Amino acid sequence: MSEILYQKEEMIERQLKARGIKDSRVLKAMKEVPREEFIPKDLVEFAYKDAPLPIEEEQTISQPYVVALAAEILNIGEDDIVLDVGTGSGYAAAVMGELGKEVYTVERHKSLAEAASKRFNRLGYDNIYVLHGDGTEGWPEHAPFDAINVAAGGPKIPEDLKEQLADGGRLVIPVGSEIRTQRLVLSTKKNGEFEKKDLGRVQFVPLIGSGGWLNRDAKEVSPQKKKKEKTVTELIEDAAEPFNNPESADLSPLLERIGDARIVLIGEASHGTSEFYRLREQITRELIQKKGFNIVSLEADWPDAAHIDRFVRNTDISLPEDEPFTRFPTWMWNNGEVLRFVKWLKTFNEGKSEIDEKTGVYGLDFYSMYSSVKAIIDYLEDIDPSLAETARNRYGCLMPYENDPARYGAAAMSDRYKKCEKDVTEMLYEILKHRVEAVKKDGARYYNALQNARLVANAEKYYRSMYLGAQSSWNLRDSHMFDTLKSLLNHRGYGSKAVVWAHNSHVGNANATEMGARGEHNIGQLAKEEFGDKAFNIGFGTDHGTVAAAHDWGGKMNVMNVRPSPEGTVENLMHHVKHDNFFLPLHKKGHEKLTVKLEESRLERAIGVIYRPQTEMQSHYFQASLPNQFDEYIWFDETRAINPLPQPDKEEGTPETYPFGL
Repeated sequence: MSEILYQKEEMIERQLKARGIKDSRVLKAMKEVPREEFIPKDLVEFAYKDAPLPIEEEQTISQPYVVALAAEILNIGEDDIVLDVGTGSGYAAAVMGELGKEVYTVERHKSLAEAASKRFNRLGYDNIYVLHGDGTEGWPEHAPFDAINVAAGGPKIPEDLKEQLADGGRLVIPVGSEIRTQRLVLSTKKNGEFEKKDLGRVQFVPLIGSGGWLNRDAKEVSPQKKKKEKTVTELIEDAAEPFNNPESADLSPLLERIGDARIVLIGEASHGTSEFYRLREQITRELIQKKGFNIVSLEADWPDAAHIDRFVRNTDISLPEDEPFTRFPTWMWNNGEVLRFVKWLKTFNEGKSEIDEKTGVYGLDFYSMYSSVKAIIDYLEDIDPSLAETARNRYGCLMPYENDPARYGAAAMSDRYKKCEKDVTEMLYEILKHRVEAVKKDGARYYNALQNARLVANAEKYYRSMYLGAQSSWNLRDSHMFDTLKSLLNHRGYGSKAVVWAHNSHVGNANATEMGARGEHNIGQLAKEEFGDKAFNIGFGTDHGTVAAAHDWGGKMNVMNVRPSPEGTVENLMHHVKHDNFFLPLHKKGHEKLTVKLEESRLERAIGVIYRPQTEMQSHYFQASLPNQFDEYIWFDETRAINPLPQPDKEEGTPETYPFGL
């Protein structure tokens, strides 16, 4: 199966069927139409991505789900005549051409109309006809129409389209009193009367024409709306709490909103932005000092973070000699911003006499499968050499792939390696059997070994699921991180409280993003479901500046320029606020109207350890509803890259950058 065909199958299963598209004719039509033929050549790799894509004339091609939803709602029969308003590249018209007898499509941009007409001819669509004109006036010469699809949002349903709809006909159109706030409406004509059904909030390009908006620069409030309401930007400015820099920010109002939460999840919009790290540090210090938080959990591997924990709590736990934080991407935790926090935490902990009173640092992730194997064997060598030998044998199936664990997934499909899952699981159970006796001897070392055993078992499943191409690989990873978080809370006992440091994509509620539509969950969602309002999540964002990232996985770190955010995104909305840096409470009392306005799904940027500015819109943006994703949003208009730690001089003694292994 070619890559395009594979992506198309994934689109059908994950984007359409998973969201409730059931009409077999619609699913077949979506499969038949080659979306890659309707987008610019440089975007072909994103043809079946769950997102709208830019085309010529500052227009977009709708995401596949939106086209399928409209086609299913319109219930287009084989003998139906269809009017399509807003041809664009012609993708929606092609899908409806697969369903109906004839499709008449109107486009106001001459270049798009001509290009679509040529495209239909080349692809053999002989039942689709294109007109360059004002779509709000329809195509009266071919009326009445059994179904009308309008692919742009207007202040109301154009009267001409109502007149051209056949009795019993269906019309779908985004309608809203503001250009960028619309509801998808289905209107059915019965005996000259119209029955309307609200299908939910959407966002389309504006419907320009005599029956829509006058032009793209029209005022956002409809001419019919007399009472002037505040814009979203003005509402944000009313609720925002500005500050100058991370170190001088007044955190008292934020701490009050956090209240008695037991888990505070603090995100970042990239893994390489100094301001995110610095303010996250300040918030965490306050939570430790003023609210008694005693767990700092990182989107880092358990064995690596154990070196930090040993340093800040001054424990005598033995760890593998391997240097921590040497796996790509090293700069994510090997940076001056994190080092400053670690040194502060060590000093803070020195004022505590008992080890259990000290705040610990722990890793939630499981990419360090082989470091964990070594840590388990080292531990067992001390307490039970025979069990250590058993561990060597059971983990032996993993060891050939130490330098390339992703290859293990392919090997695991063979009969020889299928039993590896059983072996690593049995090893976990073996360690669990010795719990009571081991805890009495050295509870801290036992807990460390137990977490490493859990990590290996879950990592084995993860790499196997990656090879199978299952969406469950993401869910396995975040479930492991959340289970580790719960285990830490239980391990630290009554009154324990945890801070989570991870990317926005992990700490924001996945149900409020397109991840949830794909059946994916994350730590933020799981925390909200289990802890409710005792879990508080914070997101970050920026418009422009610099970031530390690589172009490809495993590549060299570069300091890159972050592109200014495009119109229609969360970041562009925040960029137009008069304050450069601010806290934005997303559920602030007295600002309910802002919450409602921000609930509209918008594109949001996510830069991880990889950044590809050339394809930023396709590679780094996803749909999200901000107030449903986070409790608080923190904005920096301009940011700069983190400061990676330099390579050390090979001298004796403890390096200044300990415990980072540099």
